[in-house]
Amino acid sequence: MARPITIAVLAIGGQGGGVLVDWIVALAEREGWHAQSTSVPGVAQRTGATIYYVETIAPEPGRTPVFSPMAAPGDVDIVIAAEWMEAGRAIQRGLVTPDRTTLIASTHRTFAVSEKEIPGDGMADSGAVTSAARVASKRFVAFDMAAMADRAGSVASSVLFGALCGTGALPFPRGSFEATIAEAGIGVAGSMRGFALGFDGVATPPVVVTEQSAPRMLAATGYAPYDALLSRAALLPSDAHDMLAEGLRHVVSYQDVAYGGVYLDLVESVAEHAGLVETAAKYIARAMAYDDVIRVAALKTQPSRAGRIGREMGGQVVAVTEFMHPRMDEILGMLPPGWGEALERRPGVVAALGRVLCGPRRLRTDTIVGFLMLYIVSGLRGWRRRTLRYAREWVRIDSWLDTVRAVAVEDPALAAELLANQRLIKGYSETHSRGLDKFTRVMVAAERLRGRPDAAAWVRRLREAALKDEQGSALDEALRTVESFVRERIPA
Repeated sequence: MARPITIAVLAIGGQGGGVLVDWIVALAEREGWHAQSTSVPGVAQRTGATIYYVETIAPEPGRTPVFSPMAAPGDVDIVIAAEWMEAGRAIQRGLVTPDRTTLIASTHRTFAVSEKEIPGDGMADSGAVTSAARVASKRFVAFDMAAMADRAGSVASSVLFGALCGTGALPFPRGSFEATIAEAGIGVAGSMRGFALGFDGVATPPVVVTEQSAPRMLAATGYAPYDALLSRAALLPSDAHDMLAEGLRHVVSYQDVAYGGVYLDLVESVAEHAGLVETAAKYIARAMAYDDVIRVAALKTQPSRAGRIGREMGGQVVAVTEFMHPRMDEILGMLPPGWGEALERRPGVVAALGRVLCGPRRLRTDTIVGFLMLYIVSGLRGWRRRTLRYAREWVRIDSWLDTVRAVAVEDPALAAELLANQRLIKGYSETHSRGLDKFTRVMVAAERLRGRPDAAAWVRRLREAALKDEQGSALDEALRTVESFVRERIPA
């Protein structure tokens, strides 16, 4: 008896995996074949993909096929992965084998929670999937199908369906594939465009991207106050111009043009030390544009956000709910320094206010009232310089840069690492508090390491350890190692 063609589809929410499987089943039945599909759903919030399984077989007189309910390792003819790491997981599960499997995968990434939760760079190695796919599969077809779907105004399923047709792994003509899409009757025009791009993508060789030097970004804008800042930046070393332009854009959009002038003052204060200008331009901008309540509200109400959400949801009508958990630290930080510090000295009052003002909150920003609440908060940029949070951030920034300038005279490499320690401070609320604690501990350790020829290397190791996990366990271990050879004990 002929064996069925077995197909496994791995997709996450929003990629149209269910639609793709419905098309495959409808296509087979349209051609007079028997077909069955099943699915095993993944866990929500991107910790696992749904695995769909299809078996299809040509009819034989007097025989009724019995299909398997799930994919078996070593027994899959076609694997379709709607995201790059899902292709890697299919290989790990044994669904891809070199004697029979055609692997069709989109090369774009949708980062998993386990990758996002790492404070540093938690991104998995995409190159490992490429190497494994070339060895594990009989035929390997991969390109960025999400980008093609965006071009077509569709979702990845249509491009994947086109790629499946282009491989010839199913014995059905292209016209039947296209008729199946048309008969479904939903989003036909966009799906047809995506299908055509996917079909052509199988035969098109991969584009080889060569790096080209980007044009310098310190070009005049026509706004005289901002152009004056660009002219100042142009006097600094040319290899830092791109970073200076980006840093200026960042801090000015965060606050105002005067804030951009302060930014250049600080960068110029380290410009006399060779090799530090570009590093200073990057990390000083990050320090000055810290996340506070005003910044978060501005990000959630910026005009481009609504458009991006609409594109990601394929033009569907959506309700946008912001999940917030304000703390008294953020509320006190918005007050003038005198008021905020006075309240901090009254823990009973702070606790009472916290019970009223703090805790989990849900705010619908797709409604006029909800959007206006955040929009009004985002408009308080002019008040930011008068807040307790601003005053405390600048005490830390000034102390940090004083240390950098002093160290740069004796050890420029260590000074560069001290600048890069700003990477440890990010986010707001508890995320900011944890990052600030790690920053402080690494800076204390760096002070004890000053004068050693390997001080820069050790500070870099400490920072990398701090970025490995949210709790700081790796940093604790690294600090104990440093503790073993420095004269004074580093406080925990």
